[in-house]
Amino acid sequence: MPDSNFAERSEEQVSGAKVIAQALKTQDVEYIFGIVGIPVTEIAIAAQQLGIKYIGMRNEQAACYAASAIGYLTSRPLLVIGGSSERNQETMGAFQEFPQAVRSSIYGRPGACYVDIPADFVNLQVNVNSIKYMERCMSPPISMAETSAVCTAASVIRNAKQPLLIIGKGAAYAHAEESIKKLVEQYKLPFLPTPMGKGVVPDNHPYCVGAARSRALQFADVIVLFGARLNWILHFGLPPRYQPDVKFIQVDICAEELGNNVKPAVTLLGNIHAVTKQLLEELDKTPWQYPPESKWWKTLREKMKSNEAASKELASKKSLPMNYYTVFYHVQEQLPRDCFVVSEGANTMDIGRTVLQNYLPRHRLDAGTFGTMGVGLGFAIAAAVVAKDRSPGQWIICVEGDSAFGFSGMEVETICRYNLPIILLVVNNNGIYQGFDTDTWKEMLKFQDATAVVPPMCLLPNSHYEQVMTAFGGKGYFVQTPEELQKSLRQSLADTTKPSLINIMIEPQATRKAQDFHWLTRSNM
Repeated sequence: MPDSNFAERSEEQVSGAKVIAQALKTQDVEYIFGIVGIPVTEIAIAAQQLGIKYIGMRNEQAACYAASAIGYLTSRPLLVIGGSSERNQETMGAFQEFPQAVRSSIYGRPGACYVDIPADFVNLQVNVNSIKYMERCMSPPISMAETSAVCTAASVIRNAKQPLLIIGKGAAYAHAEESIKKLVEQYKLPFLPTPMGKGVVPDNHPYCVGAARSRALQFADVIVLFGARLNWILHFGLPPRYQPDVKFIQVDICAEELGNNVKPAVTLLGNIHAVTKQLLEELDKTPWQYPPESKWWKTLREKMKSNEAASKELASKKSLPMNYYTVFYHVQEQLPRDCFVVSEGANTMDIGRTVLQNYLPRHRLDAGTFGTMGVGLGFAIAAAVVAKDRSPGQWIICVEGDSAFGFSGMEVETICRYNLPIILLVVNNNGIYQGFDTDTWKEMLKFQDATAVVPPMCLLPNSHYEQVMTAFGGKGYFVQTPEELQKSLRQSLADTTKPSLINIMIEPQATRKAQDFHWLTRSNM
């Protein structure tokens, strides 16, 4: 007589949603960020049943920003899953595409992959025995640079008169902090982090020359790029920001990036951590270190000292409203050393990164290469979810310009719904780049309609963004003085039961200290 239990198992049906969820689980997907609707609601529910954490966002853009930050923080893939029309209306996809998508996402230079799922796949019922789940995609292979290229690079570094290491986001992603710190310390080499390379070697390290950034870039004769691209952030590697004959050594996982904009003296293609260890081995063959009392080090230290003095002078100003430097120096005094710093905005992000310190790798998230506004709250939510799971007690400090906050401000509800350890600092100058005070605003409106007279960069003066937080049960503060800022931040850090938003009013016309060079994109205004 046939086994009735076997017959029942062989006829057991499973929905497409559960198949999709299991495929994601098999690929070690831990978090899903999204906004549900038909038919993807079923996928989210099935994923939760398998232990995947679902974070419901208020905006699809912010959901994708959060997922991309998770990918960066955990070295797992960013998969964008979209529902499409049913198969009888469009061409057919396949569940087997998940492993290929994961592999494409994490192999080589990591990036996003889009997987399109026809609507009827989600609700389709299929025999459980007909499903074949692919194994977890293997971790990316560790690639190393050619030995001859490593020897050449070591020789170029040894012969440098004015060397500089630039530590990029790629070094952080590659977890190269141990090897790069050893290279810096063993050979006494000055280094400069890119925005998201901050913390690979701590910002307060004696060999960090971030405070003399322009001088270091302009006069270095040999520059080693560790996962940093010669794009707009590094001024394309071109004069007058660099010497015409500067020698670049490029260390990168992506072959297409080598030689972009400038022909390098040496290219080292491979995993940044592995390649840095190769460099260490080669340099160790002949005892050597860059002299810490060299003229180059003296030049850099003098410039750092003068720039830091200029910033401290601005920070010490007692006039109200406050300026950017006053705000950031008071914030820096209280920041926990292990906190994540998320930042976006124009002056808010640019000035903030020079003052707010990072001591740990992968603990700074900002607008990055594309300068995309709106990433801040999504990034903060991602960092908070990871922190709650892996490092309970860590704070996420999200520093927003008032304009940038407007892009994704409704994600405050998401922050409160999941009670995430986030403190939002909105640096409010009533505008984009610059704004006007209340009196000037009222005076303008006496003459014509706002659409005719209000400059395009202006926002409503003294907007109470902190009330967005209190509306959803968090804590909000409206601060106008250094004392109020210190007190509100101290209270926010002490209260681990709720997220907070501190709305910090600054001088509407506040700007950066004088720069050696104009910024890349100049305005005639």
